[in-house]
Amino acid sequence: MRSYLAAAVQMTASSVKEENLAKAETFVRLAAERGATLIVLPEVFAWRGPRAEEPAQVEPIPGPTSERLRDLTRRHQIYLLAGSFLEKGDDSRSYNTSLLLSPQGDILAHYRKIHLFDVDIPGQVRVKESDTKKPGETVVATTTPLGVFGLSVCYDLRFPELYRQLAAKGAEVMFVPSAFTFPTGAAHWEPLLRARAIENQTYIIAPNQIGKNAHSYADYGNSMIIDPWGKVIARAPDKECFITAEIDRDYVEKVRRELPCLAHRRL
Repeated sequence: MRSYLAAAVQMTASSVKEENLAKAETFVRLAAERGATLIVLPEVFAWRGPRAEEPAQVEPIPGPTSERLRDLTRRHQIYLLAGSFLEKGDDSRSYNTSLLLSPQGDILAHYRKIHLFDVDIPGQVRVKESDTKKPGETVVATTTPLGVFGLSVCYDLRFPELYRQLAAKGAEVMFVPSAFTFPTGAAHWEPLLRARAIENQTYIIAPNQIGKNAHSYADYGNSMIIDPWGKVIARAPDKECFITAEIDRDYVEKVRRELPCLAHRRL
């Protein structure tokens, strides 16, 4: 398929998994009814709560959440990027894992977030994702009938070498499901997303969490879809919602042909 409609879902995940999954399913249904063939959910869409409660939310894959998502894609005949949820690791820590599923319910790609967010600003904020998460080790791009997709999650956005590796694997669309917080989001979210699109001449689909979260700080929202020229072609308003935009694979080829910077790299 050379062109199709994609959707990015913006939502506020809570510590009640069933409510989050039901909300995600509703947005997916509405986006599919709008004609979206590819739908992308944000990071930690299935559960977001106190870190002390994480062990009770960790699941294997396949497991309850992945099986529910597989049923969802079969029901609506869509490709679904399940932003991320907590996957059981081989020790006390979990993986922050993103799945790409087909309209047949097959798991096409399985990506574990590589870059973990650890920050400690005395008197302001302390977040140490590595306390409870394990980093992934594999760069994941996969070929589908809709083109080559590259997978990433949130904090990965600050590491351009990951996206260049995805581009080298042929990625035409890159996913950045996120829970990007407000202060850094207001300063860096759009510039970083547009930079990744421009330098790799790819579509970027970046659904974000929005509003006050379970950790008592705010997420930035402003979910976006950006084209290979770096133009924001869809942006979410300040509410839970979904946005849509056309993905045109011929346009990716045109941009890369007329400004062949990827071919001009000197290693």
